[in-house]
Amino acid sequence: MLTINTKSRTKLLFLRNRESIFYSQFSILFLFVLLFTFNLQGQTSSFFKKADTLNIKRRNVVAITETTLAIGALIGLDKLWYSEYPRSNFQFINDNNQWKQMDKMGHFMTSYVVGKAGMDVLDWAGVSKKNQLIYGATLGFTFLTAVEILDGFSKKWGASWGDIIANASGTGLLIGQELLWNEQRIQLKYSFHQTKFAKIRPNTLGKNFLQQALKDYNGQTYWLSANIWSFNKEGNFPKWLNLAFGYGAEGMLYGKSNPNNQLFQDPYRQFYLSLDVDLTKIKTNSKFLKTLFSTINFIKIPAPTLEYNSKGNFKFHFLYF
Repeated sequence: MLTINTKSRTKLLFLRNRESIFYSQFSILFLFVLLFTFNLQGQTSSFFKKADTLNIKRRNVVAITETTLAIGALIGLDKLWYSEYPRSNFQFINDNNQWKQMDKMGHFMTSYVVGKAGMDVLDWAGVSKKNQLIYGATLGFTFLTAVEILDGFSKKWGASWGDIIANASGTGLLIGQELLWNEQRIQLKYSFHQTKFAKIRPNTLGKNFLQQALKDYNGQTYWLSANIWSFNKEGNFPKWLNLAFGYGAEGMLYGKSNPNNQLFQDPYRQFYLSLDVDLTKIKTNSKFLKTLFSTINFIKIPAPTLEYNSKGNFKFHFLYF
């Protein structure tokens, strides 16, 4: 009986944090399954080289794989998580004031990154740019919106307009740049460092590094990383040099305002200015490195960083991650 109760408590703790865990894991899944598996352009095998024209077999492999992953994930969500809670008529909630909007930044980035992966694998299959934008770039928004619909029919949660807007914004940034410049001059990136707050609420913010990287908003930073050379191709800037603008928040033990949170530290926002590297623009003859750089390019490179926070303070970090 004790074993059953322990398992039940563990499952409930996992369910309470399902969104931050699932969205992050889904993003990682598509990055390494779609980007790394299908977009291994550095391999010598012709299978991994980009098709110059539409390759129907490749397109079908991509479509079947994406559909299977998405449907399987949604069924798993419904059966393993949502079925544990009462259903309701479709409802919306307003959670825009939680976590200093760091959860919305997670939606924003996930929609962008998954959409970019969707475009890349269709490009590998030789699909036209128009269809890449229609069926690939919208992949993140489509999936995350389906999850919001499941939320909407759950009495415990409800769909969030803020989440949907964040999803649409990530997809909009991706598609907008392709239509305007035919390239991604501004990329969304992510960085993380461990904080003292996770030790205070480990069940909510994570018990180890991996959990904290997914759940501790205090240590997460989301970046708009702009490639300088792309905006000034006649200049002498290195092609790989980026200027990055970051957003983060700290002092959060609870999503909403909570007296226990204020007793420890008042939550505040952080704004960053830093340098970054576009790994895909680094010249190398190594096919393996080209593939690796393309796969991990969503990670912000540690660099000197200037911070300004909502307390009115400036701070310089010799290396910030």
